[in-house]
Amino acid sequence: MTKPEAAKGMSDLEAVAPDFARLTKDFLFGEIWERPELSPRDKSLITVTCLVALNRIEQVEFHLKKGLENGLTKEELVAAITHIAFYAGWPTAASGFAHLKNVLDGLEE
Repeated sequence: MTKPEAAKGMSDLEAVAPDFARLTKDFLFGEIWERPELSPRDKSLITVTCLVALNRIEQVEFHLKKGLENGLTKEELVAAITHIAFYAGWPTAASGFAHLKNVLDGLEE
């Protein structure tokens, strides 16, 4: 996720829901993501698997990119999504893989 992409996403959110944008920036990506008990890599793995499992696809590509930035590998993301297919459903995992492919294709450009 490039800084301009993240900034645009936050700007779009601020335009619609400024208080929610502030909470997202200050609390979620501030306090919560900065807690020391889990590494950013582990938080990304948890977040991606939850978003795929819950079919929160609008947020998946952002967090897949963030996961790669935080040190997750393609192979780890594939393994995680494959694993949750048996708990969250095959179509859910297939959708997650489609978004992972979009992210990986975007990195190759």
